[in-house]
Formats: sequence, structure tokens, C-alpha cells
Amino acid sequence: MRNIIKAILYILSKAALIRYQPMVIGITGSVGKTSTKDAIFTILSAQYHKKVRKNQLNLNTEIGVPLTILGVSGGGRNLFKWFINFSKALVKIIWDPFYPEILVLELGADKPGDIKYLANLIKPHIGVITAVGEIPVHVEFFAGPKNLAREKARLIEAIPPIGFSILNCDDDTVLDMRERSLAHVLTFGFGEGATVRATAVEMRYTADVNGKQVPDGINFKLEHTGKIVPVRLHNVFGKSAVYSALAAAACGIALKMNLVEIAEALGAFESPPGRLKLIEGEKNTFILDDTYNASPTATVMALETVEAISASRRIAVLGDMLELGKYSEAAHRSVGEKVQHTADILITVGDRARFIANEALSRGMEENKIFSYSTTEEAAGKLEEILKEGDLVLVKGSRAMQMEKIVKEIMAYPEKAERLLVH
Repeated sequence: MRNIIKAILYILSKAALIRYQPMVIGITGSVGKTSTKDAIFTILSAQYHKKVRKNQLNLNTEIGVPLTILGVSGGGRNLFKWFINFSKALVKIIWDPFYPEILVLELGADKPGDIKYLANLIKPHIGVITAVGEIPVHVEFFAGPKNLAREKARLIEAIPPIGFSILNCDDDTVLDMRERSLAHVLTFGFGEGATVRATAVEMRYTADVNGKQVPDGINFKLEHTGKIVPVRLHNVFGKSAVYSALAAAACGIALKMNLVEIAEALGAFESPPGRLKLIEGEKNTFILDDTYNASPTATVMALETVEAISASRRIAVLGDMLELGKYSEAAHRSVGEKVQHTADILITVGDRARFIANEALSRGMEENKIFSYSTTEEAAGKLEEILKEGDLVLVKGSRAMQMEKIVKEIMAYPEKAERLLVH
């Protein structure tokens, strides 16, 4: 049934693209796809208002992307629902006065051929590659990191000469993809060679009602062709968020927006739920909820964010990173090395995450500061036991580990969990 639904969706979404001729922006990578998609949507919405559409949640697959193009819902396992939604799609193809001018589409790659399939469908005008890293997530389903990177590059190969390839300048694997591009190439990052660059990045603090200094967001300077404008990101944290903002700025530049417009629009950018969201915890603590998913690159960046925020103690609660195949032990050990320099206390969840604990211990972290558990319930219990006022807690792991349960247990206002913990 899935193959039949997939084929029908391909035909219908292709018809919609031919009918309305929207500009299509495709985003892929192993880290930061959703945040980058949301940042691009935020910037372009300021210019094009309601004429921009993006994938909702994680609808980035061969089923989800066509549904986004068509603007209809899926039917799950209900054939009648699929029939109704296919009928709605046909009506929209014939007449939809509100069809968007721009589609901002996140593309996922769970197996070989996924990006090629989606790129052939959407025929992007602009393609963005966020990051790949040395050991990317989903590598288990590919022959190796190079093969996964080659699949991601299919997006760049699909862009016509009049389009734009937007590449992460700080990721050598991504930057090498410019050789595959026939389009104009814009790069983003922190390095001097980037077309769109961030400098003077700093954490911003504000006083709460009790006069206590609490993290408020990030300030940085946005540079392009010698011009510099200040950017303020509110309740957004981490280097990964700056990368998302830079990629979005490059999209804005490709569409002839000026830097001031871009900087003002970024002021409205919010990171998606579960992506380094700062939440008030019980006992006057703070939680960095980064539970949506985990890869080695993203986990190290999350730890760097923890390192940059002032706190009495830093606690890292890390679950298994999945879909890494034969690279799993090495990847978890690389995180353990970083933890030893970053966290005062380490709590791990899952069998694979024990490699994080073992490596941190071998690197000199005190044994009585390391705790390993098999379940989130056990980890949450220990965390509540040791939590003290002024602590900053990072919670991160692959989606299947359900690390958001730990966040919910130590939130100051658990009634807000459904709004903050959307997976």
C-alpha cells in the first residue's frame, strides 16, 4: 500500500508544482535541518508574508514532502482518509488562490536514493546543505559517511545554473560539494572565507523578577561583502542556531533581501521544540532540552553551548545515539572526551551511551560524578535526587530513547510539556 500511496503522491505533487510554479528551497544535512528550515521560513515570511509554506514537524520523507507541496494531511493506515485527502489535493491542483509562492522543504535521507528521489520531484531553485560531520546520523544505512554525503549532494546536483547552492563553509565535506554545483555558490559559517559570516558571537543575559541574571539569547554580527549588521536571537542558544541563522541569511541574500531586513526578520526566529530550548526546571534550575534527536556533531555542539552558559553546576544527561552502525562506539567515545571537559556530572541512558561514560572516566572524570542507567525512568530519578539550585541540565539523545520524559520530570511547570516537547 505504501508504494501505491507514494506513487500517487508523487504524481499529484508534481502536478501541483507544474500548475503553480513556486520557488522551491530544499534543505538537507545531518545536523540542523529543521532549525534551518524554520529560520529560512522566518526570514522569507517577513518579505513574502503568507506566501511561504514549510514542512510541518518532521514531514521530510517521500510521503511527507509531497503532502507539504499539496497542503493536505496524510491518511495513516486508513484508505478512506487517503481517498478523501487525494480528492482534496486534486481540487487544490485545479484551483487554490492561496497557493504559496515559495516552498521551504526539509529533505531527509534514511536510505540511499532518498535525496535523489525528492530532488527529482521538487526541482529546487535553491539548495542548502547544513552539515554532515565525520560520523553523520543515519550512516548505518549507507556504506559509509562518504556515501551518505554523496547522497546529500544529490540536492546540489539538481539545482539549475540560475539557482543557488548554499553550503556550510566550516564543514569540509559540505564545502567540497561546490564542485558538484552548476549553480551560484554562497557559503556560510564562522571562517573568513564564508560569503555570509558570523563574528563577535556572545551569550546575552537579562535579569529576572528576582534580579537574577538568566540566559536570554545570542548576539552576533552578520557580515556580507564588507557590510556588517548586528543580529539578536531571542531565547535561542548554541552555535547550531547561529549556523541556521546564517544559512537563512544566505537564502535571503540570494533572493535580494538586504542585511538590515534579514537581521530584523531573524529577531522573530525561534528554535523548534526539542532543539536546545531553555526551560525553567524545578529547584530554580535550567534545562537545555535538546531531545529531538542526536548525532555526534550535534551532541558536541550542545555540550559547547552548555559550556558557554553560566551555571553553578553543569549536568549532562545523554542517551544513546542511534543509526551509527559500526561507528557507534567511536562516536560515543568522542562525546565522552568532550563531556570530561564540559560537565560536572554525567548521567547516561542506554547501552551505547555507556561508552560515553567509560571514555569520560578514562579521561579523568571522577567516578562518583558518573551514573549510567538503562531507562529514562532510572535516570530521571537520579537526576531529581542530585539536582540543586543553580544547576544547568542538558538532556539529549536519539528520538527513540524518549529523553523528553526526563525533561518533563524535572520541569518547573510540567503542564507546559505538551507545548514545549513536540516530537
